This record gives sequence, C-alpha cells and structure tokens, in this order.
Amino acid sequence: MRAVDGLTFAAETGTVFGLLGPNGAGKSTTIKILSTLARADSGTAFVAGIDVARHPARVRRSIGFVAQKSVADPMDTGVENLVLAGRLQGLSARDAHARAADLLDRFSLTEHGTRLVKTYSGGMARKLDVAIGLMHRPTVLFLDEPTTGLDPEARAELWAEIERMTAAENMTVLLTTHYLEEADRLAKRLAIVDHGTVVAGGTPEELKNDLRGDAVIVELTADGDPFAALEALSRVDALREIGGDGHTLRARADNGAATLPAALAALDAAAISVASATVARPSLDDVYLRHTGRTIGKAQENYALENAS
Repeated sequence: MRAVDGLTFAAETGTVFGLLGPNGAGKSTTIKILSTLARADSGTAFVAGIDVARHPARVRRSIGFVAQKSVADPMDTGVENLVLAGRLQGLSARDAHARAADLLDRFSLTEHGTRLVKTYSGGMARKLDVAIGLMHRPTVLFLDEPTTGLDPEARAELWAEIERMTAAENMTVLLTTHYLEEADRLAKRLAIVDHGTVVAGGTPEELKNDLRGDAVIVELTADGDPFAALEALSRVDALREIGGDGHTLRARADNGAATLPAALAALDAAAISVASATVARPSLDDVYLRHTGRTIGKAQENYALENAS
C-alpha cells in the first residue's frame, strides 16, 4: 500500500501552506520525505530550492521541524532546551542564549524559562517545541499537527503565535492538520489530501466558493431511516449533491433558507422524524465531502477503527 501516491504541490515563500486531511491520509509521510527523515521511492522534491534526495544535509540546515510529539527534555528548563538546540545547529553560546531569550519573550514564556519543562502545561510545551524549531532561523518550518491534544484556548493561543511568527521570521511554513478551523485560519493556500493524493487545492475561500450555494444539513432522530430520508430529499428539485453520513444528511442548494422548508416537508410526508436542520455557508468539511465522499470526522473515525489494537 502506498502512503503517498503522486502527491504534488508548491508552497509560496513566506506563507503558511496547509496539508489538510484525516490521520492516515499521508500528511506525516510527506513531511518526513521533505525533511529527509524518509526517502521516496520515486519522484522529486525540493525544499528551499534544494533537491531533497541529492542534498539532504543542505536541506536539514535550512529547515526547522516540529513533530507531533514533543522533543523537549522534560528534565531540563525551557532555556536549557533552547540553548542546546541552538548549539546543535552551530550557534555560539552567546548567540544561542540571546536567541533563546528572544523566543521565550515572543512566545510569552520568559517567566517560565527557568522552570523544568515537565511542569509546563500542554500549551506551554507546544510553544516551546515551536521555539526550538525556530532557534537557527530556518528558511522553511514544518509543523506536523502542532495543536493535537490542546484544549481550545491553548490551540487559539498557538494559532496566534504561528501567525505572528510567520510574519516576523518571513519564512515558509508547511502545516499538516486535520482541524478544519486551523487550516481555514492559518493557511494562505492548502491542499486537501486523501489516501496519499491531493484531491483539491487552492485558497480556503476558493475551495469553498467552488461549491456554490448553501449547505443544507439535516439531523434525523435515532429512529429515522437514513435511506428513506435520502430518497425523500431526492424529490426536492432545488437540492443537489445529496448524501448522508449515518443520521446526518447533507445537500446543497442555491438558496438554502428558501429550500429548507421544502426539504422538511418532503421528510414529513415520508414520516421521517427530524432532530435538527440548519443552513450554512460552505465549509472546508463540505469541500472534503465533495471530493472524497465522506467528512473528515468520519474519515478520522474510520482510521481509528482500522488501527485499533
């Protein structure tokens, strides 16, 4: 089975480029290849204009890498972790301490710099991980699912730091994520990845606008028959792209507000009970659904089931 199959994209210098998809889509494998941690069987890849396969050492000097799991030593302080990272990248002791102080200030960690990392909250630890990746001022920074496991407040704080950091450092950031809001907020352009291939690409607004119209979402009650409901909705002329994910049915309409009453009337005529119904502007989840036939949430569930021990 191929983890990545013909995946092609280009990131604009000085921007955040997002790879959006569920676990198992091939995002982390792509980053491992680009960061020289894995070798592709075929194809070519360039990072900061450098051929990854021919000049891996040059690529490593040009990039920063923030993995899904923390790389900080929990038994060292924040300052010690940063200085060590700087020294390993060739900075002098003086420059490493100066850069560490600058990054601690930028990530609002100055008062915690002398504490052991094991005492940090999850959000603080992830900020430190990103700071470690920035110590040598890389041209390209890889962020592999940087906010997984964080609570909403810590995630929002890290998003703000990533936005500020990208502007301040003027570097290219490659972000992998399965969080729709994260991709929508941070990425100037993104590629939606499914089973190792890019199924759609563009700016978040371009991808959403391509869908045209509104999303009509109907949640059935527990005793509702999804198949009968899909058949009933198919008789509403104004609806298109009708599909279901369990008891959640989705369709598109040029004017969702005007079409919703007709959709509910069709379901009522078929004696199908509705728990809720909403109309919304297109989302990245709608984009993913159109191109893959399932939502990212459902894809995440399927991956978890397939890989359950």
